[in-house]
Amino acid sequence: MKLTTQSRSVRWALTSLSLSMLIPSLDTSIANAGLPALSRALDASFQQVQWIVLAYLLAITTLIVSVGRLGDIVGRRRLLLSGIGIFTLASLACGLAPSLGWLVAARAVQGLGAAIMLALTVAFVGETVPKAQTGSAMGLLGTVSAIGTTLGPSLGGVLICGFGWQAIFLLNLPLGVLNGVLAYLYLPVDRQMPKLQRVGFDVAGTLVLALTLGAYALAMTWGEGDWGALNFAFVLIAVAGTGVFLFIEATVASPLIKLGLLRDRGLSASLAMSMLVSTVMMSTLVVGPFYLSGALGLNAVLVGLALSVGPLVAALTGVPAGRLVDRFGAQRMSVCGLVAMALGACVLSVIPTRVGILGYLAPIAVITASYALFQAANNTLIMTGVSQDQRGVVAGLLSLSRNLGLITGASVMGAVFALAASATDVTSAAPQAIAHGMAVTFAVAAGLIGLALAIALPALKSERVVA
Repeated sequence: MKLTTQSRSVRWALTSLSLSMLIPSLDTSIANAGLPALSRALDASFQQVQWIVLAYLLAITTLIVSVGRLGDIVGRRRLLLSGIGIFTLASLACGLAPSLGWLVAARAVQGLGAAIMLALTVAFVGETVPKAQTGSAMGLLGTVSAIGTTLGPSLGGVLICGFGWQAIFLLNLPLGVLNGVLAYLYLPVDRQMPKLQRVGFDVAGTLVLALTLGAYALAMTWGEGDWGALNFAFVLIAVAGTGVFLFIEATVASPLIKLGLLRDRGLSASLAMSMLVSTVMMSTLVVGPFYLSGALGLNAVLVGLALSVGPLVAALTGVPAGRLVDRFGAQRMSVCGLVAMALGACVLSVIPTRVGILGYLAPIAVITASYALFQAANNTLIMTGVSQDQRGVVAGLLSLSRNLGLITGASVMGAVFALAASATDVTSAAPQAIAHGMAVTFAVAAGLIGLALAIALPALKSERVVA
């Protein structure tokens, strides 16, 4: 009976963690479906309503490491419950927003809650799941994240048509309450730390890191790929901020990020690979719509269906990928995932347009399934080797590496595609030019995966030597 009760508690704890991953992922994409309706309702331009999405993403990117570290200090369960509460109340504020400024501000606060939920969800896996099942749990969270991202646009469209744009935010109220109740009942209680062992929170490092990451994110997104003086100014601010941040962390008594963590070759390698692979995954989202419509001549409905294949594959393969990680080892499966991703990218770089839509979808399915395998393996690799008092900040670093990869991919790989297509406006480029742009972009993507493999293989060899 005791074992049955314990297993039931683990399942409910995983349900809570899954909701903490699903809800922020859903809100990452659901607002995109509402931008046209929001533009009309709030009498704002498309450029202005884009800040509804950007404010949310910027808040997550700039705060996710800091809130992870804060969870290590004050208690992860306590902070996660606070994050769920912040997210839910901010969602209510979004649904009641009378103006664009109010809505953008509420979305930024919502991003704070989302950062707490995303960072601490991964950190909690080690406390709720047996070590032998860590890969399966990471695969489940990857599946839930993919489902949230995939479901967002279609669910948003249905809610807006049936109930108005407010519904896409008010939907979070019952989900947030359910998530909060499950987290309160089933997540492990924070251990009380003796006063002599408690450490302070690095406020200066937190502010500098947030400004640095915000500057980098704005550099990559400002002007939608059309780089100007302001973009370069943001880059300079980010570079200078990095130097100031490293100085603070080397001198402060209780650093936000212990520099010794970044000197750990295994952790640094995993974070670098996560960023490279996320950059490649963003390429599929940047290039895919233009290739399907411009080069293959598909209508909007078929383009939408084709684009849903990748996230659907990710949702279906996340849990099986986690089980493979548990069975064969995280290091081996991360390399297998990278090899398969490289092969898929190589096929996309040489496939002729006459093969048609199947010639695009088959390699995309391979890339996406392989990404699910890599992500489950890499997350397991990182989180199983982290000490209890550093899980929050490391989980934050892992999420940050993924976010930075997505932001970089949208900007850099989009620029590569436009340059290779020899068109300032890709929407009006000839089919042959778009096809050439895709070929070059995925050749670069294959090179990035090759770089990730060069990082991963030495670790695999050392694992075999130890074994």
